[in-house]
Amino acid sequence: MTKLRIATKEDCPRLLELVNELALFEREPQEVTVTLEEFIDAGFGAKPVWKAYVAEVDNFIVGFAIYYVRYSTWKGCRLYLEDLIVTEEWRGKGVGKLLFEKMIEEARELGLNGMTWQVLDWNEPAIKFYEKYQAAIGSGWLNGSLSKEQVTNFRL
Repeated sequence: MTKLRIATKEDCPRLLELVNELALFEREPQEVTVTLEEFIDAGFGAKPVWKAYVAEVDNFIVGFAIYYVRYSTWKGCRLYLEDLIVTEEWRGKGVGKLLFEKMIEEARELGLNGMTWQVLDWNEPAIKFYEKYQAAIGSGWLNGSLSKEQVTNFRL
């Protein structure tokens, strides 16, 4: 039986393992540059910026959903689902459904104006999963980013 609970600091090593598993699945393993210490500090340090729910089977974490509240100038405060990760052997067994529905519940309980996330355009199973919830899957937006090094080395 799958049990959901709020993530703790002690869960972070396992959560980072799952992050790396997701990065492999998404064909971008080199993009995971966060250290365990940074990950722990961002969730449980002096100024936590994320919260997560873990899914456990027999006291072993098989998935998690990590989120933060973001502000949209168009929509107001919304839950941003950064990642919903289920280890490969547990996909298709209802774990993702439990986690995703927990995120919907969390957005409602926090009084937020909705929920947003990203999905890769080639990840058909994930897109089909979200469509079961009648989610709007948009197109036309491209992601922009600067690395830590680019920000650090920026000079006017």
